Amino acid sequence: MRLVIQRVKQASVTVDGQVVGSIGRGFAILVGVTHNDTEEQARWLARKVAGLRLFEDTAGKLNLSLPEVNGAVLVISQFTLYGDARKGRRPSFGAAARPDTAEPLVARFAHLLREQGIPVATGVFGARMLVQIYNDGPVTLIVEK
Repeated sequence: MRLVIQRVKQASVTVDGQVVGSIGRGFAILVGVTHNDTEEQARWLARKVAGLRLFEDTAGKLNLSLPEVNGAVLVISQFTLYGDARKGRRPSFGAAARPDTAEPLVARFAHLLREQGIPVATGVFGARMLVQIYNDGPVTLIVEK
């Protein structure tokens, strides 16, 4: 699994003109799933995300985690994170898991974050989504397991 984590002031996702998920302060996370990803990886990543210290303390150091700032997460499935553009001009997405594998694993990742006490909003798997992100910092991190 591959995550692109952006620290945000707020984020939302709209499908067919309707906001289907939104958060205030926290992380917008784009989630990519490849063929051999497992629930164990999703569990490890959920624990990692809950403990990441990407928020400033009073000294201005990145020393606080989501729970410490009452942050939330917006989870968006993103198969294009496994795109390969090394050859030609049209990326190949052969490394991305098929929807029947990816959808339950992305849902499980969101559930595991909730089990960590993190409020989670999500997009709609497979839908054409408009994601609005107010990146804070900017702070962006790629995490893989």
